[in-house]
Amino acid sequence: MNVKFVLDTHCHTVSSGHAYSTAKELIEQAKAIGLELIAITDHAPMMPGSTHPFYFSNLSVIPSEISGVEVLKGVEVNILNTQGEIDLEESLLERLDIVIASFHPPCYEMGSKEKNTYALIETMKNPYVNIIGHPDDSRFPLDYEAIVKAAKKYGVLLEVNNSSLRPGHFRSEGSRENITQYLSYCKKYEVPITVGSDAHFYLDVGNLQRAHHLLMEVGMPEELIVNTSVDLLKKFLKRK
Repeated sequence: MNVKFVLDTHCHTVSSGHAYSTAKELIEQAKAIGLELIAITDHAPMMPGSTHPFYFSNLSVIPSEISGVEVLKGVEVNILNTQGEIDLEESLLERLDIVIASFHPPCYEMGSKEKNTYALIETMKNPYVNIIGHPDDSRFPLDYEAIVKAAKKYGVLLEVNNSSLRPGHFRSEGSRENITQYLSYCKKYEVPITVGSDAHFYLDVGNLQRAHHLLMEVGMPEELIVNTSVDLLKKFLKRK
């Protein structure tokens, strides 16, 4: 089985502080490779080197479509504690098209499987959170069956992060095994997923090949992969 991906839900610009391309460069690359939609999801303020909250309040100046590519204005927020608090206030979250929430070591103290699982489920309860970013990170062990069940309950997409599968990446150790594990539960409980490049340089926009191969290897049903259709992604986002 082979499926076509038409969108990328996880991309960073220079505003994230440790990425190297502008929004214009990301969108131009998306156009060049035939993507229909791209989500700009820069890191929220608690990530060292990232941008001020004012950045997210002004994203509306970016058109919703540029050169035939639909542009979602979003954020990758940081999970701060076990209570699932995140580092962007509600008044800003409600202005955005898409919100990814992720564990990052500078912002969240690594804990036990039980603690991390509880924190992630509490985060999913936030009505503005659409995606859990790179839940494959072995530094934050999780009860994947509980996470998948919660994702279904709270209408949240779990991400398959292409960068995590890149050899030498700081999340690569154990990521393939972890992704395979939670995909098995996504299949069992019919929970949709999204694939993100986690691009920090424009040439990685839409680079989803490693994730694609793994999805095909495990036999992930096409109807559970939102990257196959802009309408499917939007339908899921509206559930929140």
